[in-house]
Amino acid sequence: MTAHVRHDELAGIRPLLAAEAAAESVPGAVEAADLEQSVWLRLLELPEPPADPSAWLRRAVRAEARLAGRHARHETSLAPGALGAHAAAQAPTAEQQVLAAERRRALLAAVGRLPGRCPELVSALISRSDLTYREISRELGISQGSLGPLRSRCLSCLRTILATGVASPVRRGNAP
Repeated sequence: MTAHVRHDELAGIRPLLAAEAAAESVPGAVEAADLEQSVWLRLLELPEPPADPSAWLRRAVRAEARLAGRHARHETSLAPGALGAHAAAQAPTAEQQVLAAERRRALLAAVGRLPGRCPELVSALISRSDLTYREISRELGISQGSLGPLRSRCLSCLRTILATGVASPVRRGNAP
């Protein structure tokens, strides 16, 4: 079968597809144009045209409509302006803002008590500038490959300080 013959066969079912899709569409959930597109894709994926194109088309449109209907039931639509109201409902309360500020102050104080180059590194990591490893290594004069191990040691020290409230002692040898 040549592509020209297949094209003629497919063009002949276009009005039937449009009518079936319009009949199965559901306003607000499944649009006729979406059904048509889905059925065309199904049809074009077939290795050969169906033996009874009309019957196949009706079944395919109904199947696509059911599938689209199931997807539409799982989606949540928002009324205009609802997203702004939802975002406002998620805004932190004054108490939450105060607690977050206190946590940040405690974190920054603990970072200041870290040994060696850790205060510089952790400050760069938690910076609001959101620096990349390349930028941090350039800024601190440390090779990019040693940032990961140093970061691990520094964060371990920071966890200890935050958990105990005591600064870690300056160690000799492998101290960061």
